[in-house]
Amino acid sequence: MSEERPILAAPDPERISRVREMFGNIEGRYDFLNRLLSLRRDVSWRRFAVRRMRFPQTRRFLDVATGTADLAVEAVRHHREIGAVGIDFVPGMIEGARHKVGGAGRIRLLQGDALALPFADGSFDVAAVAFGIRNMPDRLGALREMARVVVPGGQVMVLEMHLPEIPVVRPCYRFYLCRILPRLAGALSGNPEAYQYLSESIVAFPPPRVFSEIMRSAGLEAVECHSLTLGVTCLHIGNKPGR
Repeated sequence: MSEERPILAAPDPERISRVREMFGNIEGRYDFLNRLLSLRRDVSWRRFAVRRMRFPQTRRFLDVATGTADLAVEAVRHHREIGAVGIDFVPGMIEGARHKVGGAGRIRLLQGDALALPFADGSFDVAAVAFGIRNMPDRLGALREMARVVVPGGQVMVLEMHLPEIPVVRPCYRFYLCRILPRLAGALSGNPEAYQYLSESIVAFPPPRVFSEIMRSAGLEAVECHSLTLGVTCLHIGNKPGR
């Protein structure tokens, strides 16, 4: 029997299926291992994003690829006037998010596809995805869907990890991602393949300036890129035209 090909090398339907299965298998330790992946900086990165959200019309926020709803929870904590919807295509992640959210009525959780969001045009002031778009083969399609469901003048935000572009930092972080993290996270999670994939997906993700162009290709304007923690992560913000 031939060895299974790496997830990133698989055709899109197979890749999507394997990513869904992989995240379902690590759901129970997802939050802990996210802290490990980001050296515990992911909490402050989400707060940075949430502080830049604006809710002038619908007072509604969409968290795409919500995972265990960390971004939605932070958004409703900071913006007390809003309601949030979290959507994810992994059933286990939605179940984990429900345990975290509990009975909080301001966050609604749904299983669904980022490429076919089940919402009318202009349903939200802000649509965001944190650490999820690199797992989507059709990133342009996902950005277009997010733009569709926000109001004219609304924000589309992407918080994502990149290989840093600072020459001294880049090789050090790449060594951590490719050599240290998969072994450490694999031992702690029991799923080394998952964290090998996550490391490889960060290395393969477009650099910030290229991703900014993808956002413009999705029809967004006034695109900003905020570099965080020496370029390990960037917050990309684009506005939907029309206001």
